[in-house]
Amino acid sequence: ETLVLCGGEPGRTPAVEMPVGGGAPTGRDHNHHGFSVWMAGGGVRGGLAYGNTDEFGYRAVENRVHVHDLHATMLHLMGFDHERLTYHHSGRDFRLTDVHGRVVHEILA
Repeated sequence: ETLVLCGGEPGRTPAVEMPVGGGAPTGRDHNHHGFSVWMAGGGVRGGLAYGNTDEFGYRAVENRVHVHDLHATMLHLMGFDHERLTYHHSGRDFRLTDVHGRVVHEILA
């Protein structure tokens, strides 16, 4: 019944960044097009790898999960309906998953 989630900062690009005009490599840049998070327990199906990046590890290409979907799924696993956490302020609806997000039922046990 305990949900464990492990994720770090956004993924890193699969190649070294080279500065314009030469010089020493500056490392690897952040990659918001494809990164990994894993979850265990708490109602998540065990042994499942969901989603894929391209052959270079640069861009998510299969079963993409937006961060709003991840948050909606985590809230669902903890017993919350993310759509019921909506509040109206200054003419706009707000919630933890913004006004987006869907529960990723494919990863649930």
